[in-house]
Amino acid sequence: MRDGEVVVIGGGYAGVRLAKRLDTATRVTLVDRKEIFFHRIASLRAGVRPEWTVTPLIPYDRLLQNGRVAVGKAVRIDTAGREVVLGSGERLPYDVLVIATGADYPEPARFAGTTAEEAMQSFALHQKKISAAEHVLVVGGGPSGVELSAEIRLARPDARVTLAHSGAELMHATGSAAAGRRARAWLESHGVTVRLDSFMSPGSEFGTYRDARGKVLEADLSYWATGTTPNTFWLRMAGLGDWLTASGHIKVDRTLRVEGRSDVFAIGDVNDATDLKITPAALAQADLAAHNIRDHLQSPGRHRRDLRLYRAFHRTPMIVPFGSADGLTMLPVPGGDTAILGTRTSTLAKARTLMTPYVRRQLNYATD
Repeated sequence: MRDGEVVVIGGGYAGVRLAKRLDTATRVTLVDRKEIFFHRIASLRAGVRPEWTVTPLIPYDRLLQNGRVAVGKAVRIDTAGREVVLGSGERLPYDVLVIATGADYPEPARFAGTTAEEAMQSFALHQKKISAAEHVLVVGGGPSGVELSAEIRLARPDARVTLAHSGAELMHATGSAAAGRRARAWLESHGVTVRLDSFMSPGSEFGTYRDARGKVLEADLSYWATGTTPNTFWLRMAGLGDWLTASGHIKVDRTLRVEGRSDVFAIGDVNDATDLKITPAALAQADLAAHNIRDHLQSPGRHRRDLRLYRAFHRTPMIVPFGSADGLTMLPVPGGDTAILGTRTSTLAKARTLMTPYVRRQLNYATD
């Protein structure tokens, strides 16, 4: 027997994990504006290499055995009536609501449109631009910027590639200077120009870029890997801006419930539970929320059980691919240090497949 109506808004990594966990215990509806799951981890390579165009796109149709996936955009939450209102006018009643709308990423890691065809057209356009470019500028030296620069360099060994980073070392936010040095050494050994302490902005003429010192750089194609924005503007437009922090993240307590709401949870990149916005953190939050939602539905009133508390990730293993056959792995070790592992570990764990077989299994698709 399934207890309660659960509506999950957002079909990314956290939303899919949670919906699957609750499928046998509740009546779950997963809402997403896209008709297909977007495996974002594979998107940077898909934006560069034509043979990867379809890889990030996995249908939702096998995900839920009992629940359903509703394609549409949530535009309003009726907290008094406990209903989610979609742009189509459809109203979805809930006993528990979960917001898992994630974050908006820069191109080419952004899902363009709502259909698989639109996403493939977007990837194809990026591939075409990169194949024709003489000089590609990547702005932002975090893990995504490093990964994208490596992918472009390997796909276009004849083009100029420049990575401009505002910090004094690459990937400085990871806390590992050694990883930044390793990434820089790989890029420079493969002909990528790395510019540190170089804050870039568009120049006054098309195809020009200016750093903080006023120096002009010309490039016929640029990508900005400078961070993400939580997908919460719709909440502000729906009159729920008091749920948000100044940065636009949803304020949650340690049980991952929206502050002041016992029946609304927020998980993944969209909340303020941790500054570390990575897939393992989103999956861990989905697992904890699934447990708390089941307890919330099964122990009403004065017999309510104590819910589990989320412990934020501060250090976690991280893999940065350099194409499909190289990369580095940052492995936290006791004492606050980080061990740096090289090609073999990074390739087997992520670089070769970009975790595609694992993600396909999560959506109940074969890995062949």
